[in-house]
Amino acid sequence: MRDFRRLRAWHAAQDLIEAVYAATADFPSNERFGLTQQLRRAAVSIASNIAEGCGRETDTEFARFLSIATGSASECESQIETAARLGFIDERAQLTLVDTIEHVRRRIHNLRLAVLS
Repeated sequence: MRDFRRLRAWHAAQDLIEAVYAATADFPSNERFGLTQQLRRAAVSIASNIAEGCGRETDTEFARFLSIATGSASECESQIETAARLGFIDERAQLTLVDTIEHVRRRIHNLRLAVLS
């Protein structure tokens, strides 16, 4: 069993969660159970899947959960695009969040390569 708290990918995902929560704090109140919740869940899912994979018994299972985390990162990016198109976040915030997601995605990719090698 691995300690997820020692993984840079998990810490990067935690940074993304904080950024997403900050960005969605100003979303319209009628989006509280819509895009706000979906975006937050997608961001949390990234870190959660990294942690869950750490608790699995084989490297193959761990790699599968890292793949799921990558999918959640793509979901998060799509929802950020939607938020920008709807005018909930400005272009600067969108670019910052997307850069953060790319950083997380790279960390997960590198971790997955290391697990499978």
